[in-house]
Amino acid sequence: MSSALEVKGLRAGYEPGNPIVRDAGFSVRSGQVLTLIGPNGAGKSTCVRAVAGLVNVEAGDIQLCGVAIDPLPTHRRVAAGLGFVPQSDNVFASLSIAENLALGAPRGADAQGKIRAESLLEALPELSGQRSRLAGTLSGGQRQLLAIARALMANPSVLLLDEPTAGLAPAAVTQVLTQLRRLADEGLAIVLVEQNVRAAFRISDQVVVLVQGTPVMSGTPDALIADPQLTALYLGGGSVL
Repeated sequence: MSSALEVKGLRAGYEPGNPIVRDAGFSVRSGQVLTLIGPNGAGKSTCVRAVAGLVNVEAGDIQLCGVAIDPLPTHRRVAAGLGFVPQSDNVFASLSIAENLALGAPRGADAQGKIRAESLLEALPELSGQRSRLAGTLSGGQRQLLAIARALMANPSVLLLDEPTAGLAPAAVTQVLTQLRRLADEGLAIVLVEQNVRAAFRISDQVVVLVQGTPVMSGTPDALIADPQLTALYLGGGSVL
């Protein structure tokens, strides 16, 4: 099966000539969750933001379903099937749940957008029945679910998420990650930046470890759990299972 998203030789950063991400690469297929982990400052967020077109890319190849998207601006990457959920400021607090979802729909898709919004809300009991509720009154977990739903309004084939469980209570972490696993099981390809390694490993098919912007290790969660260096560094010597 071909990759839904394939990244090769990515070199990116915020200042020309000073890359944060160096020679990064990974691929993820439809129905898979790939998680990027690494120490603070390893370039994980910069990597997914570069794929989304929000960070300057100096070199590399980004292909979405076999089509090169690295020359495209962010809005055209979204139109091509790439969704992105940033870590913060990912909903409009003064707008309702329904209005937030409407803003995620492609332009001119009013009727289809309403159908899509209804379908997404039906799958999210935490939000269903609260369409008129202001996003600013939602809990942290509900906000993240709304942000994910809004990104899904454009019907992406690949969804990038930057630390979606940051600052959430344990129950909300479980809610968000459970929904992401459900979406992958339904065929979506997901690339996830996550600091909660134990929780992320439970839903991941693949894991890539970044250190100083460069992948140093990759494999299945089970394979990486068996590596004593990774276990000691991220898991305190214990199992995530």
